Amino acid sequence: MALFLGTHQNKLDAKGRVSIPASFRSVLKQMSHAGEDSAVASLVLRPSHQYPCIEGWTQKGFDALSAPLDGFNQFSQEHEDFVMALFGDACPVETDREGRIVLPAELVAHAGLTENVTFIGTNKTFQIWEPAAGARRQAEARANVRAGQLTLRSSPPSGAA
Repeated sequence: MALFLGTHQNKLDAKGRVSIPASFRSVLKQMSHAGEDSAVASLVLRPSHQYPCIEGWTQKGFDALSAPLDGFNQFSQEHEDFVMALFGDACPVETDREGRIVLPAELVAHAGLTENVTFIGTNKTFQIWEPAAGARRQAEARANVRAGQLTLRSSPPSGAA
């Protein structure tokens, strides 16, 4: 499975266009629905609920994120809250043939973006940050991992169900 990896810097032009890093475009194309134009990739952008950044999702990833909603009563408050939170601010976009996307103004404002942006790979998604804020978040994450002595396990800890 292809993953979004690394940190990349790009410029945001006056029209709100930014080039998606080539390695990220490759993942987007691999994860696109069959039959799409190979020079164009579809993705979903949404504001992060936790941080001042934009999340980038493959269409398949976003579909998987929303799949558990099928288990909720469609008329419940929980379902309504989830659909408003997940879909209300989401923006489907496509790259142009040069690999650029137009960032919606409301997402640019949410992330505090100006002329430079940082793309950070986060496994199955990526984030778009104002460069200094992205660097602070990466440093914070590293510090949290060190302080908590967090490790990844290949299997659940003993005694876990």
